[in-house]
Order: sequence, then structure tokens, then C-alpha cells
Amino acid sequence: MPLLPGAEPLRHDGGEVGVLLCHGFTGCPQSMRPWARYLAERDLTVSLPLLPGHGTRWQDLAVTGWQDWYATVDHELRRLSERCEQVFVCGLSMGGALALRLAALHGDAVSGVVAVNPAATLPRIQGYALPVLRHLLPSTRGVTGDIAKEGVVEVGYDRVPLHAAHSLYELLRTVRGELPRVTRPLLLLHSRVDHVVPPSDSALILDRVSSRDVTETVLERSLHVATLDHDAERIFADSYGFITRLTARKTARDGA
Repeated sequence: MPLLPGAEPLRHDGGEVGVLLCHGFTGCPQSMRPWARYLAERDLTVSLPLLPGHGTRWQDLAVTGWQDWYATVDHELRRLSERCEQVFVCGLSMGGALALRLAALHGDAVSGVVAVNPAATLPRIQGYALPVLRHLLPSTRGVTGDIAKEGVVEVGYDRVPLHAAHSLYELLRTVRGELPRVTRPLLLLHSRVDHVVPPSDSALILDRVSSRDVTETVLERSLHVATLDHDAERIFADSYGFITRLTARKTARDGA
């Protein structure tokens, strides 16, 4: 099946610091590509994979589940860890949830987490209805394209397959239970107005993680897909500053 424009994965071999970027549910690498290129231009080794079922047509997503999506980013983390001295994980929306799960399960193999509008819940009524609805209704309207900046389009599906939505519900429930195991430094950036993931999800994550090094940034000018919105450059610069601060601290500690 041909890929949608911009859905191609991106890999860049740079220095000894690696970054794994995880895109969101029904989206694709296009929403993260400017961020990935920004980091690659600064000599970081970058991996931006295409998650299974994404980047083609929504029917392909219907036959995948969260274990498939997570297995892809888990594999990429292991691959980066073989090549790089330090690896950071970044994610948007569901990608933020995947990044947090990587940090929870891999511990010190993850040097830090950057999460942008990370998802942690689905609306309660919708979540409770999905086990039944997914057998009655193939799909519902899409959630891509929540961007304030005029003329900017997110590449993704205009329909959400309910089987995959139910699997997302199960993923988020799993990640919520694992948040206390997240001890790595965390940079969390969330939009004040978000029509896809409520800011309360970020508050829940900040309340439950065990990280001591935590930075919260509120994005005033962007909606959900902030990596393509007015605050994109701030996200890129802040994440790079976060990475360089932690790598410098490790270098100083190792040299002491």
C-alpha cells in the first residue's frame, strides 16, 4: 500500500547521543519531521519510525494494536542503544504515552523523556462504550489536524477505526499504571487549548511519575499538533536544550 505524503520514516546517523521520536495515533512521521530534522542538523542520531497501520489508509490501522505500535518503538530504542552512549525518547500525543512506557520499562537506558501533549486517558463514556461499539461501527470521524497556524496541514487519517481506538484505550490504561516507574528526567510541554487531549492528562502524568527532574511548559499559541504549530520552534529548542543539559551533566559526572 503506498504511503501518504510525508509518512516515510526518517533516520539520521549523527553523534553519540540518540533521539527516538514517536508520532501520534492516526498520524504519521510528517507531524514530527521538522523536529527530527532540527535535531539531526545538530549532529544527533535520530530515529523517527512509522508505526504499524499508520501512514497508508485507516483500514490498515484497524488490524493492528498497541502491542504492535509499542514493539516498533521498543525495537528502535534498542537499536539506538547499541549505537549511542545516551538515548532520549520524545513523543506527541499517543507517542508521548509510548515514550513514557519506554522510560518506565527500560529505566536507565532512557536518558530523558520529552512529551508534547501526551495522552493518558480517553473520555470515560467513549472508553466504556468501545468494547461494544467496535463490533457495530467500523470507524468514526478523525482527530487529526488540530492546528492553530493557518495553512498548516497534518497528514493522517480522516477516520478512526474503533478496533484500534479500543486498543489505544488499553494502552493508555496500561501506561497510567506504569507511570510511577518513570524516574528519568522529563520535559513535558502541553497546549493550554487542545481539542484532542485535555491538559488534565498532562496534570495526571506529572502527578504520577516519580521523576525528580521535571520541567513543565505551557504552550499558549498552539493546539494539539504543537510540533507543526506556532510553538514548534520553542519545542525544538527546548528539547535540544534539555538534551544538551543532561548530556553535559553526565559528561561532567563521568569525568569527576
